[in-house]
Amino acid sequence: MRFLVVAVAALFPLAGATAQMQPPIAAKRPHSFTHHGITVEDPYNWLKDPGYPKVDDADVLAYLKAENAWFQAQMAPIAGLKDTLYAEFKGRVQQDDASVPVPDGGFEYWWQFKPGDQYRTWMRRPKAGNSGGDSAGQLVLSEPELAKDHDYFRLGGQNVSPDGRLVAYAADTDGSERFTIRIRDIAAGKDIETVTKVSVGGFEWSADSKAVIWTEVNDNWRRIKARLHVLGQTGEDRVIYEETEDKGFGVNVGKSQDGKWIIVGTSDHVTSEVRLVPAANPAAAPLLVRRRQAGVVYDVDVRGNTLFVRTNDDHVNFRVATAALAKPGEWATLIPGSDRDYITGIAAFTSYLAVQGRREGLDRIVLRRDDGSEIVLPFAEAAFTASIGSNAEADAPLLRLNYASMVTPATVFDYDVKAGKLITRKVQQVPSGYDASQYESQRIFVTARDGVKVPVAIVYKKGFKPDGTGKLHLYAYGAYGIPTMPGFSANRLSLLDRGMVFAIAQIRGGDDLGYKWYLDGKLAKRTNTFNDFVDAAKGLVKAGWAAPGMISASGGSAGGELMGAIVNQAPEQFRAVVAHVPFVDVLNTMLDESLPLTPGEWPEWGNPITSKADFELIRSYSPYDQVRAQAYPPLMVTAGLNDPRVTYWEPAKWVAKLRSVKTDSNVLVFKTNMGAGHGGKSGRFAALEELAEEYAFILTQFGLGDAPAR
Repeated sequence: MRFLVVAVAALFPLAGATAQMQPPIAAKRPHSFTHHGITVEDPYNWLKDPGYPKVDDADVLAYLKAENAWFQAQMAPIAGLKDTLYAEFKGRVQQDDASVPVPDGGFEYWWQFKPGDQYRTWMRRPKAGNSGGDSAGQLVLSEPELAKDHDYFRLGGQNVSPDGRLVAYAADTDGSERFTIRIRDIAAGKDIETVTKVSVGGFEWSADSKAVIWTEVNDNWRRIKARLHVLGQTGEDRVIYEETEDKGFGVNVGKSQDGKWIIVGTSDHVTSEVRLVPAANPAAAPLLVRRRQAGVVYDVDVRGNTLFVRTNDDHVNFRVATAALAKPGEWATLIPGSDRDYITGIAAFTSYLAVQGRREGLDRIVLRRDDGSEIVLPFAEAAFTASIGSNAEADAPLLRLNYASMVTPATVFDYDVKAGKLITRKVQQVPSGYDASQYESQRIFVTARDGVKVPVAIVYKKGFKPDGTGKLHLYAYGAYGIPTMPGFSANRLSLLDRGMVFAIAQIRGGDDLGYKWYLDGKLAKRTNTFNDFVDAAKGLVKAGWAAPGMISASGGSAGGELMGAIVNQAPEQFRAVVAHVPFVDVLNTMLDESLPLTPGEWPEWGNPITSKADFELIRSYSPYDQVRAQAYPPLMVTAGLNDPRVTYWEPAKWVAKLRSVKTDSNVLVFKTNMGAGHGGKSGRFAALEELAEEYAFILTQFGLGDAPAR
């Protein structure tokens, strides 16, 4: 096969004039596989480095570098627009931003950005009425200090010990999402020990501040164990719980609202099981709440001797039940399931139960007292998002909330439960200026091809007329039951001020309109997600919000799969498409159970290894498999070399196949972040640079590169 290596190298222009002449063309190498009597040809399989997660194959790296060089060459003519957009984005960033302090024990905690910093600094001070300490603030953890020697940095979490002396924190320095947990002495500002270098997910302190329970990730990036680390103890940490029953399940760790119980959960996308460990005795045998039952999801909180359970065991939109801790599996309904109200979360505060949910696709928060009376928190805009925020103590007489809409910047409220009123604590500032009265938002419903009404939230500059001549950007996600809610983005103003409309389609596959909305966009019904998006685009054109063919689209990860599917199905509908870390090689990934996430993904997509029907269905929509000889819109594609969720070769293979068969001359650019993972570059300003590239690409396809109108 040596001659193929030579041929491949010859087809990889790396820089300069050569890169400007023609895009990289990846060689085809014979490769096929057969399942269920069906043979599939996959000539770009060689782009998967056999040594992954280490990527050092010379041909693979040469191809990725060639694509990066081509990306830079193609983007060079619009570098000025990118710089303009980046300046606009930075001008909207509050340089010295800070969060609203959260009370916890004897202190209140907050994060802050110093001017110019990419990362947060975490601070605390004694609560009002407490003596001692510096009222201006004590440093808990400095992300800028931790990140200074790394090209990539992500804080996976930080957790102060109950006695307030120590902070446990998790950090990832290469984007692989394998976190190192360390313990730091807050007063000394020094790390005192390393807990592990193979963690992902949550970690919690014991009540006496002498131990930490954490989750371990194995070589296949699966969260299989919860371990107990006793500070100062050498040797292997004790296993509190190990998942041995279902290889697709992952273990997670949390804590009850009152802090008395460590909650050890194990689950896949559709089934869960929970155990409780007393924080005062973390070495005790875990208490099983109820054995797992296929298709039943439940999560819990605890108040005193009462267990509160949110579950979909008898209604698709979930109910809330209670049980005695002595008999945790005997559930009695407290709030029955409802066709109208979807329950998404609960928090058992001392004086009330907070219930998070949605009604008709809009967020809803209800406070339920023990006497059965309820308070529905008041939110009035036509389309918005609201959620329960950080509330660290057992009770919350002032309930912290987060709120935003398409025109209202992110707002932090405290809801005074006794007085029954919202208190504004913080409104996101836009230093370069923002006048909400200059923008308008609507929520419309578009009819999909099967008659289902799909909600679409729209925002635009006041004065825009839906007369069928406009330009519009459409965004969606549509998977895993994750909703796409109509929130605020200051960056989005760079599109609106240039005359574009921005729309969010709440397509099936997310749980925007309830759990059934999620079920109707997965497994055998997966194509509803793609159809909803295409039909939303067509409906927006029909309603006059955009001219035919004048819609751009973007999505990432499973939303990137969506982008791949819609350009195969209806390429003529879209003027430009951006696919970030797109999950586009679905069939190959679901057939490879050695990959990190594959077994846990079968409940979402199906198992093509055991089911011929699943094999054929996935193959029928998998974007890589369905690329064909037709015209495609201009495309921007990204990947992360260290991405454990969507491996780099998925977008690489997709791009290679597109270059080979597409019949148009539209631009196709592909960039791999060589030192990052699923989320791209880290840091608040570095991330804005990548967004500026995306927006510059989109605006250029519309001919809207000029400065925005004022």
